[in-house]
Amino acid sequence: MATSNAPASKSGLYADPREDWLAQRKEEVLDSGRPIVDPHHHLWDRGGQRYMIEEMAADIASGHNIVATVYVDCRSMYRAHGPEAFRPVGEVEFANGVAAMSASGGYGPAAICAGIVSHVNLLLGEGARPVLEAEITAGQGRFRGIRHSSAWDAEAGVAGMYATRPKGLLLDPTFRKGFSCLTPLGLSFDAWLFHPQIPELTDLARAFPDTRIVLDHCGGPVGRGRFANRREETFSEWKASIQEIAGCPNVVVKLGGLAMCLLGYDFHERPMPPSSEEAAAAWRGDLQRLQTHRRAIQRSREDSVVFQDGDGVLQAEAGINTDALDPPTELIASDLVLRVA
Repeated sequence: MATSNAPASKSGLYADPREDWLAQRKEEVLDSGRPIVDPHHHLWDRGGQRYMIEEMAADIASGHNIVATVYVDCRSMYRAHGPEAFRPVGEVEFANGVAAMSASGGYGPAAICAGIVSHVNLLLGEGARPVLEAEITAGQGRFRGIRHSSAWDAEAGVAGMYATRPKGLLLDPTFRKGFSCLTPLGLSFDAWLFHPQIPELTDLARAFPDTRIVLDHCGGPVGRGRFANRREETFSEWKASIQEIAGCPNVVVKLGGLAMCLLGYDFHERPMPPSSEEAAAAWRGDLQRLQTHRRAIQRSREDSVVFQDGDGVLQAEAGINTDALDPPTELIASDLVLRVA
């Protein structure tokens, strides 16, 4: 089989996967009949790392009832030629091709890449619109929105490769011209940043109250570099920013990315992968604090899935219409989105 010659693209915020290490931990599947939507995953074949439909299908066939997934931007399979602005369209073409492969039924019953969130450079300003329209066409009904990462910190020990990205991107007037193209096309915006930048996103959300914004990875709480061993102090800063952005009804927070090196956990350095109980114990405090700010919402909203627990309803942006699923049912997402208010 031919191998990809695409170069590696490493952010420095996560550890490389080690299959032999991961294989050391096997756990019983709980509640195997509950339908699950995974609303945030990536696919790539680059730098000697391969995670494509075959690997995805094997993972989701582990015993859980995964009914659908949502592909999210990871700079994968951009076009090699043509205008620079339109090269990210290749990622949508790729993800939609994977969705077509999945729809054949040959990779299991789950609808892999049922929703697609890709990338457009919003610093194109008004020139972003034709690229967005090209991605809508390429997605054939599956394209739901974009992610334009604004993560930045001057310290490489915090930001990894994002230390070289532009500072204050969300406040840039040209960026905002590009951002203004989203709502007229019915598209959402995924925000990936670090917790000191949440106020910039709040400003953006207030300036564009009709644009649906998904704050990825719990708002990027940092636990390394100058933030190492300052978890309580960092939480106080993060909490204040989360409480402020909770006043924006167009913003939801996606609960995910908690195992990244960014948060300062040492999971990847342990001789064995953490058990579910160990991971839950590490994350429990932060998630319990976040959940104090949630509010119940209705399940009937299109493009959403919900998890009903004893206290309320959590919303998960899944990029698909759950009413169209057979059977229409409540779902729990592996990467939940929480409305914080």
